[in-house]
This record gives sequence, structure tokens and C-alpha cells, in this order.
Amino acid sequence: MLILKNARVLDKNHERDTALYSIVIEGHKITRVSREPVSADDAEVIDVDGRTVMPGLIDCHAHVIASVAHLGSNSRLPNTFAVLKAVPILAAMLNRGFTTVRDAGGADYALAKAIEEGVIAGPRLFIAGKALSQTGGHGDFRDRFDNSDPDPCGCSRNLGAIGRIVDGVDEMRKAVREEMRAGANHVKIMASGGVASPTDPIGNFQFSIDEVKAAVEEAQSHQTYVMAHAYTGAAISRVVKLGVRTIEHGNLIDDEAAAVMAEHGAYAVPTLVTYDAMSKVGAKSGVSESALLKNEDVRTQGLRALEILRRHGVKVGLGTDLLGDMHQFQSDELSIRANIVGAFETICQATAIGAEIVGMEGKLGVVASGAFADLLVVDGDPLDDITVLTGQGERIAAVMKNGAWIRRASL
Repeated sequence: MLILKNARVLDKNHERDTALYSIVIEGHKITRVSREPVSADDAEVIDVDGRTVMPGLIDCHAHVIASVAHLGSNSRLPNTFAVLKAVPILAAMLNRGFTTVRDAGGADYALAKAIEEGVIAGPRLFIAGKALSQTGGHGDFRDRFDNSDPDPCGCSRNLGAIGRIVDGVDEMRKAVREEMRAGANHVKIMASGGVASPTDPIGNFQFSIDEVKAAVEEAQSHQTYVMAHAYTGAAISRVVKLGVRTIEHGNLIDDEAAAVMAEHGAYAVPTLVTYDAMSKVGAKSGVSESALLKNEDVRTQGLRALEILRRHGVKVGLGTDLLGDMHQFQSDELSIRANIVGAFETICQATAIGAEIVGMEGKLGVVASGAFADLLVVDGDPLDDITVLTGQGERIAAVMKNGAWIRRASL
């Protein structure tokens, strides 16, 4: 048993709560959060001395296997190299306080299992397996002069590939079933054009209505859901009406599409930091000129999207979608959002709403009895200064995942 005493708790249920709590941890879980002193003969007691104790952060849109910014090149990495380059990416996420990550394409069951069994350090990993794209869609990284077969030898199964090409209803059903068999937690489809892909304008619709319906039906039959990459209001409305549960990016959303999302209870996962990071270092990281031009088109409108989503009461999770060397900017998503919706709402997006998205409401994203002991001990108050959570975790005094310390610098 471990007791953290004199803790200021910050989560969705504790905003500006100045009381000092004792948090009791037994095994993997929190068993008690009390304003009254708690003692036990066999307990280790740590006085956190008024520091903030909050849930571990949840990144609902990441590509942990994307160690190279150019995703076409990343897909050609030898598997061993792709895995070894992912190891420091995962460890760095954990050190920044992200104790849970929902991967949006690329990571596989073996990587998630390696983390679960302690072979490597990393956040809890919820995986999509390979994201599903139509020919010429956001997962097709061939340029216009490349007339090769998109997958002549099963190369989409390379660990560095974030997606695979799927065309037609039958192929869609089979692909979802294959990803589920291989251990995916959710399904990812590309439902509009994208920034990183070379031949599809942002406004494109991708996949037919019947193909999207097939993905949703197959996901539901496996007791899970579909997440969809989509930018424009028209693309968003189209797939939400067909049963898609979470919309990724959504920079070009309008009021009509936001109202549709609210009506259907769909979640939004904006990824604002990726556009900011790409504008700063994308060219140096090997991102093409065409992608950088598309990036600039959507970057500023993504900030406005947060306000539209808020106005319509759409639940919003935190995502980052960073690639290659840009992973280092992960925590900057917090600062970008806090400037628009405030620190408390940002923290709720990065904790409690993220837990809802990954199907772990009450188990992750809160400091409460029965929740997993994924906790951060923070120097300072993130509500007064969100930057205590940014950088590489320098002002996070300790990180705990599943009841075990990842690091505890000054406790």
C-alpha cells in the first residue's frame, strides 16, 4: 500500500480545490481519496507537500511508430529499425506525463503487449493496427509519377507503414476483420483528403457510403468503433451520419457539421500542434512542399474549429498526430488549447474525455477510488500556468503508471 498525503487534487471533479487529500494506492489502483488523514501500519507514506496530483495525460491521436516525418519513407523501414526507433518515442511520451496513447495507425499488438509486459517503457497503448485508405487516399503515399502496385508484396504489413489500401465493400469488411483478429482496439479510416499524402486534395470525400457503412458495421460487430480522418464539414457530416464515433483533425468544420456531431454524440480529436510543428520544422524533416502548402491552409482554421466545437457542445479529446522529430512538441498541444478554451477545459480534454474515447471512463483520467493509478505529481498549478505540463516533463516531479513509479525525481 502507498499513501500520497498532502496532495492538491486536480481532475474533472476538482477545479480550484485547495483542500489537501490523502490518495491510497493498492496494487494497480487507487482505493481511496480522502480529506481525512489515512494511516496503515504496512503503508509507505509519501508527503507530496501540497503539490498538484492529477491523472496521467491521454493523447488520443498519435503515431508512435512514425519515426520519419515522410510517411512513405517510414513505411519502407526494416521492421527491426522501425521498432527500435519507436522505443525512445514511447519512453519520451511517458516522461512527458502521457500515460495513455491511442494510436491512429501503425502500432501493432506486439508493441502494445511489449509495453504491457514491461519489455519496454511506454504509455498504455490502444491501437488501430493499420489505418484503412482507398486507392489515391490519405494512406496512399505514391506520387503522381509512381504507377507501381500500391502493395505488390504485402509491404503494407511492414511495421513502419501506418496504413493499407482497401477498395470495395468486401475488401473493407475483410480488412476490418483482419485488423480485429490481429488485436486492434478500434478501426481507423481515411474519410477525406489529408496534408501528408501527395495526391488527394483536402476536400476529397474518401470511401463510398457503402464502404463506410461496412467499416462501421464490422467494428460494431467486434464491439468497438470507427475513428475517421476528416477535415471538411461536408466530409465530417457524411461519416458521422453513417455511424463513425470520433472525428480526427476536423480543422475545416462548420456549424452545420458540429451540430451533426453533437446530435449523434460523436467526439472530436483535433491535433493542432502537428500543423504548428510542421510549419516550423517540416521542411527540414523531409515533408514535401505540397504537404507544407496544404498544412498552412488548415493550420489557422484549426484554432477556429475548437471554438465551433465548443459552441455546439461537442466533446473534445486531445490529439497530437506528430511525426519524426516533431514528437518532441507533443505537450505544446496543451498550451495551444489553453489559449483558446482555458486550462481547466484543456486538462479535462486530456484526461477524462480521453478516457471516455478509449472506453475507460472512471478507470483512467480521474483521481478517484477504483481508477488505475496513472498519476502525475506536478510542481506548480497547471490552472495558473499550463506550461508546468509542457516541454519534456521537466516540471513534472513524478510519473506513476499502473501503480508503479516511472520516475520520481524529488519526492
